Amino acid sequence: MPTPDVNEIIRAHLQDVYERHAGMHHDVSATYHPAEMVAERHRLAIAATDVDGTTFYVGDYDYAFPLQSLCKVFTYGMVLEQLGREETLRHVGVKPSADAFFAYAFDERYNRPFNPMVNAGALVVINILKGKDRAEKVESILKTLRAYAGNPDLKVDEDVLTAELERYSDRNKGLSYLMRSLGMLEGDVEENLAVYLSACSVRVTSRDVATMGATLANGGVNPITGRRALNRHYVRDVVTVMMTCGMYDAAGEWAYDVGIPAKSSVSGAIMLAMPGNFGAGIFSPGLDDYGNSIRGVAVCVELSERFGLHVFGDPEEDRLRRLP
Repeated sequence: MPTPDVNEIIRAHLQDVYERHAGMHHDVSATYHPAEMVAERHRLAIAATDVDGTTFYVGDYDYAFPLQSLCKVFTYGMVLEQLGREETLRHVGVKPSADAFFAYAFDERYNRPFNPMVNAGALVVINILKGKDRAEKVESILKTLRAYAGNPDLKVDEDVLTAELERYSDRNKGLSYLMRSLGMLEGDVEENLAVYLSACSVRVTSRDVATMGATLANGGVNPITGRRALNRHYVRDVVTVMMTCGMYDAAGEWAYDVGIPAKSSVSGAIMLAMPGNFGAGIFSPGLDDYGNSIRGVAVCVELSERFGLHVFGDPEEDRLRRLP
């Protein structure tokens, strides 16, 4: 009797999870960003890329959406490479916050944002990112994102950026001015915010996100292109902060229930990076009270349980690497 193909078994599991969740969670109260995304609430995508370059896709995996807060992972890695660990820590910490991602809350002991995964920390990261002006910083960010995704066509969606600047930037603008008054941020607040929102406005697909996560899982090397996107020395720092802070003030519940380093975004995306194993991109609009995808979280909980993926789980429960 022929041995079952492991990849086909994984694909069958992903298809089953997709079909189970595609018709669920519609009755749960959710918020959408932007509000127009309510028309896309039916969408669900599950994509995964193994560190050997094998890919798995199901659902709306080619639907492109704004990167939003997923960009915080990659800009943080950039600053670590440019300034080093200690200098970066002087500006932004790595402490989980019990507050919402948009909160006006800081680590007052060190006069810095709690971590780079909340808005305050991300704005400071952009501020200390090297570059003589807005254009140079944005181009540097795009170059980095393209390396992670293995997609040279990634670019800023100018319509999304305009909407972000005109309709959704007031809170971040106020946060920036407050941080500048406290000495956490320097220079032109408006320009700094424009760089940050440009990074948020880059459109990606779940396939891109899966490869970006797999690049982190593969020690900073894109498993499909073989190109290094992040110095191996800093991969651990980035993935650790994803684990402790990537799901905002729901990070504790996430670590308990799912146990995989991850980052969410208000677009409805979740990026997973399982060191030495795989990266994944889950997409489904509709956010819970923490700003995380309702259906996306449910999918990740099931995937973790089904394959035994919790990083602190019993190795005997890791079924993904022991499939026939």
